[in-house]
Amino acid sequence: MERRDFVKKSAIASLGALAFSPKSYSKIIGANDRVRVGCVGYSDRFRASHVPPFKAFMKEMNFEMVAVSDLWNRRREEGKAFLEKELGNSITTYRNNDELYAAKAVDAVFISTADFQHAIHTIEAVQAGCDTYTEKPLAETMDDARAVLKAVKSSGKIVQIGSQRRSGQNYFAAEDYIKSGKFGDIKMVELMWNVNQPGRWRRPKLTSILKESDIDWKRFLINRPADTFDPRKYLEYRLFWPYSSGIPGQWMSHQIDTVHWFTGLEHPRSAVANGGIYQWNDGRKNADTMTVVFDYGPENDKNKGFQVQFTSRFSNSAGGTKEIYYSNGGELNLDTNKISPRGGLTEREAAEMGLKANLLPELSLSEVTKVETNANTGYDVLTSNHIRNWMECVRSRKTPNAPIEAGYQHSIACIMANAAYRTGERVTFDAKTQNVMAGSKIFKY
Repeated sequence: MERRDFVKKSAIASLGALAFSPKSYSKIIGANDRVRVGCVGYSDRFRASHVPPFKAFMKEMNFEMVAVSDLWNRRREEGKAFLEKELGNSITTYRNNDELYAAKAVDAVFISTADFQHAIHTIEAVQAGCDTYTEKPLAETMDDARAVLKAVKSSGKIVQIGSQRRSGQNYFAAEDYIKSGKFGDIKMVELMWNVNQPGRWRRPKLTSILKESDIDWKRFLINRPADTFDPRKYLEYRLFWPYSSGIPGQWMSHQIDTVHWFTGLEHPRSAVANGGIYQWNDGRKNADTMTVVFDYGPENDKNKGFQVQFTSRFSNSAGGTKEIYYSNGGELNLDTNKISPRGGLTEREAAEMGLKANLLPELSLSEVTKVETNANTGYDVLTSNHIRNWMECVRSRKTPNAPIEAGYQHSIACIMANAAYRTGERVTFDAKTQNVMAGSKIFKY
């Protein structure tokens, strides 16, 4: 089934029992084998956004959740209790991924651990023979990004990156329109993600009770520099580099992914950034306000290209989320889901300059799909479609909507943004070595 047909039927079903028939699976080799699924990292995201769609589809597709792997004993027990209540079957807990994979207990896993762990946990999974649904950002360093890309490509496993816009009907319509040439050349993209949430990424109640004896701190750090135990870095990792880039990895990764998807460009040509901690002086090290400006275009022709501006703030939610593409003929607005001639070159202006006007028509994209900005988006259409697509691809072995390459590409852009913010340098990407360059130096931490 083509992805557009799938998403259309998913939207019509409105998160209920969707369009696929269980009988259709009888034609797929291995369709009668139950897919055993594990949770790697019992997170709020997993509980609120992964479990509801999985629950809706698991019987039809013959999937079963059987395991939870988490470093914290509290999370393991909470995950076991929640999943057994929600899904109605026994859940086995594991102290870490080594134990999980040694038990040969699972065929596929959801990975929703700390941002800097996603790449390594995906490598562990595919090397153990498991398919994965890996939350974004895929990687926060190029070393990790290159390693996970190589591991997944050589494994032949199905990996869906949690960039759920790639399973949205309106985004498919935007992709088609831009790639058809009707939109004209992109000249500018404005991306925005604003919230006013004092508690965003904070866990003060939990940090007050977490003890080092409750977890495996060294295992948590994986390949990051040695550090003393800090419950805030464990539970509020999105506020602290090098455990998370914060705004770029969490939010920009979603929106910049559409730029790569719609244009076919794999990474920016350059990035500059500015920002700081202007509102929430609570000990965090990652910015609460940031603006990044990218230059995109073909490497072999500097006369062609466009600018992308991403801006985000925690202190005021005015503006919300915005994704607007501009050509000389108008705009494609993924906030309103409309194509319009707004701001385009008029016939009168064109005639005065001896040019031809190319104003866009007034059009609506095929479906309006709301983009959630709450900390846990819950049972939203995009995530539901995306998880369904992953489960389908685990069965069919077809490429999912957001394959490993999509994660690799958004990681490059996010690492470039983070490098530009932290070094103050104009950052570029060395396509030959696959390194992010801050000035003349490779960016690491």
